[in-house]
Amino acid sequence: MTDTRATIADSIRTHPGIHFNELVESVGLATGQVQYHLKGLLSDEVVVEEQLYGRTHYYPPEYDQWDREALALLQRETAGDVVAYLLTNGPTRPATVAEDLDIARSTLEWHLDRHIEHGLVRKDREQGNRVTLTVVNAEQTLELLRDADPSLRHRLVDRFTRLVDRLLSV
Repeated sequence: MTDTRATIADSIRTHPGIHFNELVESVGLATGQVQYHLKGLLSDEVVVEEQLYGRTHYYPPEYDQWDREALALLQRETAGDVVAYLLTNGPTRPATVAEDLDIARSTLEWHLDRHIEHGLVRKDREQGNRVTLTVVNAEQTLELLRDADPSLRHRLVDRFTRLVDRLLSV
């Protein structure tokens, strides 16, 4: 393996779930160079890719399908905050989560739709049709949450969304 490919593979190993633009920034190479070397790494099965919601993420091969999808979701700051909140507080009503995290209910529901679709969180209906949110696989999700490292770009986008939510609710 060339030094360039080793650098790219190390960056992916260090930041599992990294998406292409972040990978290009982290290794300091031209976009075309990274594309070329990624093709080789993918064909040699040194790394795997997963496309989710319009982004391609890269992982070491030991991450299975569920781990890859979960990690891609958890890398977004708000999505990670929701799961961290539920892991810390246990089953909780959606209104409480939204209020405590200071996000709009619609923002919470947007993230929950993805969490539920990929098996991270479930909505349980109790007596009187009261909904509570629960993390499905708490131990494995906690490990992935530790691996998730939201980039500055993700944090800025999520914080901007929260600011807009607050301004619109006034």
